[in-house]
Amino acid sequence: MNITGKIIKIGDTQVRKTFQFRDLVIETFGQYPQYVTLQFRKDKCTLLDHYKTDDKVEVGINIGGRKWLNPETNEVKYFNSIEGWKIQQYAAEVSSKDQAPDREDDLPF
Repeated sequence: MNITGKIIKIGDTQVRKTFQFRDLVIETFGQYPQYVTLQFRKDKCTLLDHYKTDDKVEVGINIGGRKWLNPETNEVKYFNSIEGWKIQQYAAEVSSKDQAPDREDDLPF
């Protein structure tokens, strides 16, 4: 699955014991833009080194979810995560209509 947007923030690499991660916040394209936080983990943290704020990117993502049981209250909670595994510059698709305006004198014969 992919998500596209403009980079709003690139976090520093965080280390927790043997686990490392780096957050990326993007603003999605479209009529109703959303601010989405993605997490790059382990060796994928360095993929963000070549990007900066305002870059337009396409990110390959995995969506994960997990269940957690509070041992004191027996209450069950659910958590979601969005993990980035690939990032590249966004290349907008250009339609043939956008490439050349209609012209009356541009006839094929």
